[in-house]
Amino acid sequence: MKVSCFWLILGLLLSTAASGCGSSSETTAPMPLVQDGRVRVPGQHRGNYPIRVVCTTGMVADLIRHTGGEWVQVHVLMGPGVDPHLYKARPNDLALLQRADLVFYSGLHLEGKMAEILESLPRQGRLAFAVTAALTANDLLTDTGQFDPHVWLDVRLWQKCLWLVRDVLMQYDPQHADEYRRHAEDYGKRLSALDDWVREQVQQIPPKQRLLVTAHDAFRYFGHAYGIEVHGIQGISTESEASAAEIDALVELLVSRNIKAIFVESSVNPRNVQAVVEGCRRRGHVLRIGGELYSDALGEYRADVPEEDNPGTYIGMIRHNVRTIVEALR
Repeated sequence: MKVSCFWLILGLLLSTAASGCGSSSETTAPMPLVQDGRVRVPGQHRGNYPIRVVCTTGMVADLIRHTGGEWVQVHVLMGPGVDPHLYKARPNDLALLQRADLVFYSGLHLEGKMAEILESLPRQGRLAFAVTAALTANDLLTDTGQFDPHVWLDVRLWQKCLWLVRDVLMQYDPQHADEYRRHAEDYGKRLSALDDWVREQVQQIPPKQRLLVTAHDAFRYFGHAYGIEVHGIQGISTESEASAAEIDALVELLVSRNIKAIFVESSVNPRNVQAVVEGCRRRGHVLRIGGELYSDALGEYRADVPEEDNPGTYIGMIRHNVRTIVEALR
């Protein structure tokens, strides 16, 4: 594999940062940092507060904010509407990774173009954790031999990732371990209630109408957890392209099942969705766009909106998606 000059420089600088001055952690790290779901943090926080945490996506950042509270300062690399599959690191990201006390990312190659460098950070002495390391092979779905990374769309699985974040913060900063434990327990109860709510809402969709077609195959965990048949026009990565035959097959499925709506995603180009709508129109079937779903990125955070309805939070994102799907399909 050909490695760009940027990544070579990044690796050298991160290695230097790990062994150089200014680190607030002791990082003589045995490997791996997470094994069989158990966390080992080789070092404790020695610097000032707040703890500097860099996260790749808004969903991951949401876990850290709810667990860390006032003791963490979170910076998110990929903001609203950003596709993590296609995201390319910017020069400023290098500086953020160098200064971070902790790095959290989703993993399972969600961060496609950054996966190699993120996975290499622990080997360079950096405290970097994939939150999906909390999950087992039995938790995960596969597609053509690859693990599907979109685990946050099953609330129960994302709750397991919360416990990993809790354990990392408790070990890294034992001075505030009781607070991290309490925060995680409180948020975990809210996620359990959210999971129950999703199951109740989906029951409003008639069984024959429980067919969810989206721009790319991000909702398989959602469908598996909540009893909805799911099809994505593109594959689990937006780097894949849908063929004409695949689009024709989806058109046939939608027409034969008399499905009312299809959905666009906030971080994915809608051109393929429009092609399916047009294909149904040519078959005499009226298929509408049922709304925009949040799949790989949160929406814009709004300070004037409660968390439960705020698309810039994980709970708000899930509730928005479920309301949109139920309203369009029932």
